[in-house]
Amino acid sequence: MRYLIVFAVAAGVTYAVTPLVRKVAVRTGAVVYPDERRVHTAPLPTIGGAAMFIAFLVAMAVAAVLPGFRPVFRGASEPFGVIVGAAIIFGVGFLDDLRDVSAPAKVAGQVLAACALGLAGVTMFYFRIPFADFIVLSPDLGFLVTVLWVVVLANAVNLIDGLDGLAAGIVAIAAGAFFLYANRLSDAGLLAPDNIGPLIAAIACGICLGFLPHNFHPSKIIMGDAGALLLGLLMASTTITVGGRTADQFSGQTYFFFAPLVIPFVILGVPMVDTAFAVVRRAMRRASLSQADKEHLHHRLMRLGHGHTRSVVILWAWTAVLSLVVLFPTYTNRGNAIVPAAIAGLAVALYTLFHPGVRRNGQVRQMAPPSPPAAPANGPPNGRRDDLRPPARLP
Repeated sequence: MRYLIVFAVAAGVTYAVTPLVRKVAVRTGAVVYPDERRVHTAPLPTIGGAAMFIAFLVAMAVAAVLPGFRPVFRGASEPFGVIVGAAIIFGVGFLDDLRDVSAPAKVAGQVLAACALGLAGVTMFYFRIPFADFIVLSPDLGFLVTVLWVVVLANAVNLIDGLDGLAAGIVAIAAGAFFLYANRLSDAGLLAPDNIGPLIAAIACGICLGFLPHNFHPSKIIMGDAGALLLGLLMASTTITVGGRTADQFSGQTYFFFAPLVIPFVILGVPMVDTAFAVVRRAMRRASLSQADKEHLHHRLMRLGHGHTRSVVILWAWTAVLSLVVLFPTYTNRGNAIVPAAIAGLAVALYTLFHPGVRRNGQVRQMAPPSPPAAPANGPPNGRRDDLRPPARLP
């Protein structure tokens, strides 16, 4: 019940505050316009992450006064660390939404936010390697792994945020799945009552579901870097505090269950795969990792003819399937043998669909239409000055 209350608060506050944030964005000019790397065809307000951050703070405040969460907040520095880290990474993304921030500066801000988590004690203690034993991390190594994990997840969520509702839906499914996973650990007595991970997962899921009605196609507002980086930090926090602190064996455990090194990669498989593809693609082209392009998974789905909404739903479905692959054996103690085959099958499907040379059977790529002839010096023949048309306005 206490998790349900916090979840409802996070979702309700996000849903209620987002229209107000949209009005502020329009009045202050916090708007992104269509360009060659965006799929939007009209200007859209950004900084939707501000509503998410406000809802996160309110949900944390409500949780702090609920009796059921007293072990989490009593004498613990982790909640304060998560709040400070969230504020830092939200500030970095918010600044980038208003004015472009260089890639090194953004990464430096993400590292600073991760350091705030580490200094507050939000670090991995150990992780279990598939087919092997768990490794105990020294304090220095645990701090370093925490920083790297935050940077990876923050950028993974940011990269997947390319279509209306895509990032919000994927993180909602992933956070919900990880909450169920943490709940199973608690039922088995393997998760301490003062662990903050399930609380952060419930809040992240609520935030995304509250924002989704405003962000689903056609979107009225986008979360921007402020929202994407914030969600990445929240997912990093919950995976660190749940998976990174569980070394006990569990009945029915085979392969990588209760292994924090692998489970987040499976549940967050879509953004992780997209990030890996982006890194390899840009390395082969000798391009900067921060250089944007239209080769992400969602862009390829749209070029295959699925359309905006269907592409989003397909990627949501993959995230749900990957989550079920983890949760089914965890809750039933059966079906472990299907896990490697399921993951291998999904990997093959991704490679088959999104290989750079993929083409639809019988379809020839259409040539781009030729550019129209240049207008004479004294203006276009119809006498109109099309180059002086005012920019499109927000609806």
